[in-house]
Amino acid sequence: MDFSVWSERRSGATDSRPGDQRTPWQRDRARILHSAAFRRLQAKTQILGIGQNDFYRTRLTHSLEASQIGTGLVSQLRSKTAADLLPILPQDALMESLCLAHDIGHPPFGHGGETALNYKMLQDGGFEGNGQTLRIVAKLEPYTQQHGMDLSRRTLLGLLKYPVLQPSLASTTLPQQNPLNLTPWKPAKAIFAADADILDWILSPLSDSDRVLFQSTEQLTESPFIKSRYKSLDASIMELADDIAYGVHDLEDAIVLGNISQSQWQQHTETEWAALSSDLKQMMQQISAALFSNQHHLRKDAIGSLVNLLISSVGLAEVLPQAQQPLIRFNAVLSKEPQAILHCLKQVVFRCVIARPDIQQSRFRCQNMLMALFDAFSSDPSRLLPANTQQRWQQAPAQLKTRVICDYISGMTDDYAEHMYRRLYANS
Repeated sequence: MDFSVWSERRSGATDSRPGDQRTPWQRDRARILHSAAFRRLQAKTQILGIGQNDFYRTRLTHSLEASQIGTGLVSQLRSKTAADLLPILPQDALMESLCLAHDIGHPPFGHGGETALNYKMLQDGGFEGNGQTLRIVAKLEPYTQQHGMDLSRRTLLGLLKYPVLQPSLASTTLPQQNPLNLTPWKPAKAIFAADADILDWILSPLSDSDRVLFQSTEQLTESPFIKSRYKSLDASIMELADDIAYGVHDLEDAIVLGNISQSQWQQHTETEWAALSSDLKQMMQQISAALFSNQHHLRKDAIGSLVNLLISSVGLAEVLPQAQQPLIRFNAVLSKEPQAILHCLKQVVFRCVIARPDIQQSRFRCQNMLMALFDAFSSDPSRLLPANTQQRWQQAPAQLKTRVICDYISGMTDDYAEHMYRRLYANS
C-alpha cells in the first residue's frame, strides 16, 4: 500500500532542511507543540472554569493525557492486527499530533462558548470547535503565509471528526433576537463552508465512490443541523483517546474535588455494573471501592486500572466495508462491555458535574459574555479590533468579515475573554 500521497503538504513543501531526519508526522507534532494555539490550551476550560481550583485539568493537560492514551491504543492495535493491515496503523508521532491538536479550535468557556459563537454565526456559516481546529492548523496559525501549520494530509484527515461541510440554515428558522436559552443552537458537526477548499484537498486521494460513502450524514435530534456518520481510522483512535481521558481523568478530578460522592457514584453505576459479566463486574466493584479510598495511591491505581481496561479492549472494525481506501474502511472500536463502562463513566461526569446548577449558571454567564463581545466587535470592527485582526478584517471579502471576528474571539483564553469583557463593558 502506497501512503506517500498522505504525507504531502498543501504548500507542496518537501521538508528539505539540511540534515533533518524526522518523519512528516514528527515535523507535524513539532509544529503543533510550538504553536500559540496549543499554548493557549493552558488557560481554556476543560470542565471547571480556570481559577476555580488549582488541581483540576485544563484543555492542555487533557490533551497531553489524550496523547499518551492514544499511543497506548495504537500499541494495543499493533499487537492484535493482522500482518497485512499493520501498515495502515498510524505511527506514534502521528497519533500524538492528532491528540495534542484535537482541541485547539475550542473557544473560551468550553462547549458553552462554542454554542454561543455558533448562535452569533448562524447567518455566516456557524461555529464548531473541530471545524475551527481545521481552520487554525490549515489557515490561521502563522507558520506559513497561506497554509497555517501546513500539516501533512494524513494528519489533517485524522483531525477531521466531521468530514462534511456545514449546511446553510434557512433564514426563516433564525430567531430575531438573542435567546436566553441557547440549547437549540448547538452547532452542526461539520466543517465551515468557508474552508471547503481545505476539505477538498484532504479528501482528493479518495475515489468518488469512497468520498460519497465517507461523507454520509444524519440529522441531529436536538438541533436543526447535521452530523457526519464516519471518520477515518486515525480520527477514530484519537476520539477514543479523547473519550477515555474525559471519562476517566475528569472523573478523577471530580472525585478528588468532592463533586461526586460515593453514594452518587453507586446510584449511577450500580445497575450498569450488575449487567456486566462476572469478571468485569468484580473488577469494577473493586475499582469503585478504591476510587473513594482515603489512601490516594489506591485511587491512583484504580484510575490506571480503568484506563488499562479500556485501552486493552480496543480492536479494528470494518465500518465501511465497501470502501476501497483502508484509512476510511477501518475504525478503532472498544469491545461491547468496556464501551458500556466508558459510556457510563462519561454519563456520571455529565450528570454529577457538568449538569450541576452552579456549573450551568457559570456557563450561562460566560455564554452571554461571549455574545456581548461579538456584538461589540461587530458594531465597529475598524475601531475595536486589535491592529493585526483589523488588517485581516479589512482584507477579507465581505462574506468572510464576520468569520474574522469569530476567529479572534474563539482564539481567546478564558482569562483574556473575561478581561476584554470588563474592558468593554465595565460600567454596564
